[in-house]
Parts: sequence; structure tokens; C-alpha cells
Amino acid sequence: MAIAGIINIVDLASYRESNRIEAKKTKAQIPGSVWETYSSFANTEGGIILLGVEELQDHSLLAAGVEDVQKLKQDFWNQINNPQKVSVNILLEKMVHEERVDEKDILVIEVPRADRTLRPIYIGNNPLSGTYRRNGDGDYHCNKEQVSAMLRDASEVTQDRRVLTDMDNTIFCMDTVKDYRNRFQQLHSTHVWNKDDDELFLRHLGAIALSKDDQKFHPTVAGLLMFGYDYEITRELPHYFLDYREELDPQLRWTHRLVSNSGDWSGNLYDFFFRVYPRLTADIPVPFALQNGMTRIDEPASHLAVREFLLNTLVHADHYGRQGIVIRRSLTELHFANPGDFRVDLESALQGGNSDPRNTFVMKMFGLVGVGDRAGSGMPDAIAVMENELKGKVNYTVTHNPDRTTLDVTIVVDDKSDDKATIKSGSDDKSDDKVTIKSESDDKRTIILNFIRENGEVKTEDIATFVGLGTTRVKVLLYELLEEGLIERIGGNRNRTYKIKR
Repeated sequence: MAIAGIINIVDLASYRESNRIEAKKTKAQIPGSVWETYSSFANTEGGIILLGVEELQDHSLLAAGVEDVQKLKQDFWNQINNPQKVSVNILLEKMVHEERVDEKDILVIEVPRADRTLRPIYIGNNPLSGTYRRNGDGDYHCNKEQVSAMLRDASEVTQDRRVLTDMDNTIFCMDTVKDYRNRFQQLHSTHVWNKDDDELFLRHLGAIALSKDDQKFHPTVAGLLMFGYDYEITRELPHYFLDYREELDPQLRWTHRLVSNSGDWSGNLYDFFFRVYPRLTADIPVPFALQNGMTRIDEPASHLAVREFLLNTLVHADHYGRQGIVIRRSLTELHFANPGDFRVDLESALQGGNSDPRNTFVMKMFGLVGVGDRAGSGMPDAIAVMENELKGKVNYTVTHNPDRTTLDVTIVVDDKSDDKATIKSGSDDKSDDKVTIKSESDDKRTIILNFIRENGEVKTEDIATFVGLGTTRVKVLLYELLEEGLIERIGGNRNRTYKIKR
């Protein structure tokens, strides 16, 4: 019997304890450690507790059996419904059932991931002392920071709607507000908001709101994140940090970096998005395509997918959490990481329509300027592009202590032959996972080789000008030629040149 898609009880011996499976050897009593596991499964991704199952020295599972499975079952229900034992019972009757394995009776307890409004699920009366999470095949006690994060997520009002009564409109970067209003007007030229002054416009957005304490308008967390200066944002969100890195030269730690606290730009989410997005898509080929047979499409589905990945990183982040946001681009990979895990189970989040972002007002503000305005379908559509059109795989990872969500997309650009550019997304390098997209360029590698051969030693910038490509794209092609031993590098950093290898 397959249980919750996690374990086939008939084939028990083939399984091991894991982040979703816990075995308890008992004969007649409910082990006290059951409640730690119940808490940890409910607060993480759910799992199966097996009572009357022994873990052997080789870590395989063996049905040891219980003496009276019906009595054990009733004892369990009595305890789980006792608020002095656990904070809340989230189990349905069908989730606790007896099974017969190798002529032995065992009790199976299916623990789902608890709804965020119920988390944390904890033992006893104190969430700080009784909250657990699952890590590998063990239960660990949550610290104050982790419990606080769950309590924040439990609120029906998202964290970015809080009104910051100790701040006023001077915290906003008005250049950001101006740019936002320009984009808004371009998309909504006849909208009545275009006639409003900046303060009223910000009220409509939810960037400022009326405080019940003093009956005055103050910035919201969403307004602070979207339009504030970094040094003002960190007053409210001490761990806030945005970090974008380009790692396009193996000999350098990074070839370009943008951080929110550099002091030479605002450091807010809006400006970060529009600075980073063009760089993330700079080397993804734009196929020649027509919409309705008439209008050329210059922003392909692959670019829109990257846009969605970037947006989700920003709007799903727990900006009160540690470690900040890290976006990394290398020659072959895009990496997105943000503090906080998904507020719903991962499967539901990736299916769309129930993504439950932490920052609904931030998402609304981006949507009003044409970014992520598809009511929860953006992420599933983006994944579909990577998996179907590009034959790739999206690799999501959720880790805890601290809570963190990462997304890795591997991108291979290859125009070695047949005037084609190849894009691949995912972590599998098999050739059949690739799809070729016709480009309008000639064989750029051949052109670059001939240019170097004719000119002796040349710089990246000179190659880019001659070939008509961006410098980052040229660096990718030069790296390929270096790896194949066709050219060699001379000098370093700004004085670096390339010549034909003899």
C-alpha cells in the first residue's frame, strides 16, 4: 500500500528514515518522541510516523509489531486532542490507521504540512520551547528566530502591509518614484491616477497608509521596500541585503557586482529589479519570431521566465529574515536565493494560483507596471517554458536554519555550428535535453577567430565592436575558444588581450 506518495508499506524494508519517514519501536505505549516528530513534520513538509517499526543497524526498516494496535491507536487520539500535549490536532481520522506487515501489526500516522495560519505546531504551552522542524532524518528544536518567522507568516495580513509610524515620506527615493510613475503612465496612459500628486499616488499603491495610532499617513513596509533608500530600509529590516554577482571569468571572483548598500544608488527592490533583469538575460539568445505573422517578438518566453524567477525571489522573500537576497549569474548558471521558505507546500506553490506571497503589496506594485501580473500563473508558466520549450528542469531547494529558498537554472549557450544557438535549463547535461533555436547571426566563433588571426592581439571590447555582440556574450565565446586550445590569454584584467595559440 502506497501511503501519501512517500512510502509503499508492502516494501517497508527497502526504505530508510528520512526527512519524510520516522520509525518508532514500541510495543504498548506512545513514545514521548512521537510529539517532537509530529511537530517537526507539521512545521516542515509533512511525513509518515511508523509505530511498531524498528530501524536496524544497516538503517533498513523492519516491522517489529505492537501488542494491541487498536488500543495504541485510541491512546494516540486521546493524547493528540489534549491541548496540554500539543498546540493543535491537524490530523483527520483516515490519517491514523493500522497496517499488517510481515504478519505484524503497525500503526501508521500520516502528518501533513500544517497550514501557515496554524504554524508553529508545538509541544506543550510554549512555542519557544516546544517547536520542532525536520532536518534529514532527525527532529531539531527551533530557535526564537525560526519561531518568530512562523508567527509572522501565520498572520492573515502580509508583513509588507504594516504601517511604519516612525517614518515619513522623506524615506522615499523620489527618482525611483518618478521612474515608477513614468512606467505606469506608459502602460496606463488614461488612468485617473496619473493626475494625482505623488503623495496621493503612493496612497493608491499602498506605499503609504493611514495609521490608527496618530491618524496620519506613513510609509508601509511595501512602500519602504519598493521606493525607500537602503539605509532607511535597514532601519526596519536590519538583515535586508540585495546582492547581484556576475561570474563570467573563471580567474576573477566576479566580473560585475551590485549590492544594495553601496551608497551610489537607492538600494530598493524596484531599482534592483530593473538593473538586474537586463543583465540576467543579456546572453540568452533572442530567436526571430513573429506574433500573428506581423510583429516581431523581441522578448522571448525564456526571457519572461527569467523575469518571473527574479520577481518571485523578491516578492516571496522574508525580508525580516537573515542572509538577504543573492542573485548570481555565471557562464552557465543562474542562481536565485532568498530568505524564507514557501508559505504553502512546494507542490502547490509550483502549480500556481496558490503561491501565497509574503509581500502582496510589493507584488501588486510590480504588477501595475507590467511585471508579474498574471494572478499566480507566472511561475508555472515559467517552469513550463524551461521544461517543455527548452527541455530543461528547474531545481528548487528549500533549506532551514535559517529558512532559505534557492532556484538554480543551468544555461548553455552554444553556437559552434549550423548557425544555431542552443539553450538548456536544468541540471542534466544530456544532449537530448537540449533544444536548438534558430538565430540571425553567423558563426560568431569563426568570425572571432579570423579577427584575432588578422589582428594579432585584441581586446574583448574590440572583438565585441567588430562582431556586434555584447561584451558578456563575447566573453562566453572566448572562454569556449580558450577551453578548446584555439586561443590564449595574455595579461590580466583591463589589459587582457587574446591571440591565436601556436
